[in-house]
Amino acid sequence: MLYGNVHNEFFETQLKLLPSPLSAALKYLRDNDMKAHEPGKFDINLDGTEMILQVLDLETKPRNELRPEIHRKYIDVQFLADGGPENAAYYNDDGTNTVSEDLLATARDILFYEDNPEIREGIIPLEVGTFAVYFPWDVHVPAIAVNGIPAKIRKIVIKVPLSACL
Repeated sequence: MLYGNVHNEFFETQLKLLPSPLSAALKYLRDNDMKAHEPGKFDINLDGTEMILQVLDLETKPRNELRPEIHRKYIDVQFLADGGPENAAYYNDDGTNTVSEDLLATARDILFYEDNPEIREGIIPLEVGTFAVYFPWDVHVPAIAVNGIPAKIRKIVIKVPLSACL
């Protein structure tokens, strides 16, 4: 999992350390007005890599109303374009989780786990400009309300094929 902000003074250095498809996705988020983008799902090509762009208008929810998720074919690049604040939880997929719903074989490429009270989750605080990159081994729970107070958010997700980064 990677975490940062497109306005950070080290952003350009971070980009140089990443595979080019991930770097292209993060540059796209920095260089485009995602706050003004129409909502929906779009196929995009960044530097020769086909990716999926999702522009989502959501409201954060209490953690207990959200399910942990994971993807296998795609790396999720999540970005808070507007609103908030938002928290996101994450932890390592260590093989001990119980599957709640498996949609990995569908176009959504998503698997939901049941909450596990034994798992120690890390929390990422997101403000506008913040990104989190989740790899196939990173269980994540986005759109968590900070202090239990719902907030409207404009969440951008770019799905980068894992195969393009290998």
